[in-house]
Amino acid sequence: MHAEFSIIELTDDQLPTVVQLCREALDLPDDAAEAVAIVARLRDDTPPPGSTSRRRTVGFVALSDGALAGVVLGSLAYRDPTVAHLDLLAVHPDQRRQGIGRGLLLRAERAFAGLGATQVRLAGNAPHYVWPGIDVRYTPAICAALALGYEPEGTAWNMTADLSAESSPALRATDAAERRLADQGVTVRRAEPDDAPALTEFARTTFGGSWDAELLHSIGREGAGCHLAVRTPEGGGPVELLGFAAYGSSRPSWFGPMGTAPSAQGLGIGSVLLRRCLRDQRAAGHERAQIGWVGPIPFYARGAGAWIERVFFLYRKQL
Repeated sequence: MHAEFSIIELTDDQLPTVVQLCREALDLPDDAAEAVAIVARLRDDTPPPGSTSRRRTVGFVALSDGALAGVVLGSLAYRDPTVAHLDLLAVHPDQRRQGIGRGLLLRAERAFAGLGATQVRLAGNAPHYVWPGIDVRYTPAICAALALGYEPEGTAWNMTADLSAESSPALRATDAAERRLADQGVTVRRAEPDDAPALTEFARTTFGGSWDAELLHSIGREGAGCHLAVRTPEGGGPVELLGFAAYGSSRPSWFGPMGTAPSAQGLGIGSVLLRRCLRDQRAAGHERAQIGWVGPIPFYARGAGAWIERVFFLYRKQL
């Protein structure tokens, strides 16, 4: 028998309570530990690069006997506002199997439709995302999605790099590799706020997607950072940006994005940038780094001794 509960729109004064709910409702320790960062990232309505329109977000909470029992957060894709993303659905462990999750999800769908969305994705809404999709270990969420008509549309995965010991492959020194690069006119250094315009332009024109916005969220922020590689031509001339690697854009313990210009691949730039970032994350107290939404699995396995650990299912539903 379902408990009595009400669903109301989330207000900013409720966010501390939402964070506490996530600490108790997110079953995986890595997620629960970063509840503050997760909620802050998903509620961020900062306009994307080149836009003056704030990101459209929705949020609702379920109340049972006056106490917060569940929360749902969602957003519209900023490049296609007809696509909505369900970013977070959490129900307190003591309130599960009462219809609260279903009620929150349906309320979010109605809100999305009212904003003009014609479909909902259970997938990360880059650049403001904290998971690629639903972790396969969150079985109740997968069951709820299937019961409400969501259809599978793919699989994504994270890789984990061990940062717990200085001897970890992820923390191998890069000094010798950086000297070899320097002999070829390539300098590797930490990105500064003044580098942001060139970095975002490079990411946008070379790789597309949302990496430009993710880089903006990594440079000059506490708990985040970025390293880059540049080449100065012999005899002078404009400095050429060759690659970047960033961390902390989506969550403090997560690495990415990173990219190397096609013309510079094979020089070893990527592995140097990767390990520089991972050393920063270890210095910040992280014993593990999550390499999010991974593409080149062999590169991270070789460069950081990383392994596939988190797997996510992605879903879609027409409204």
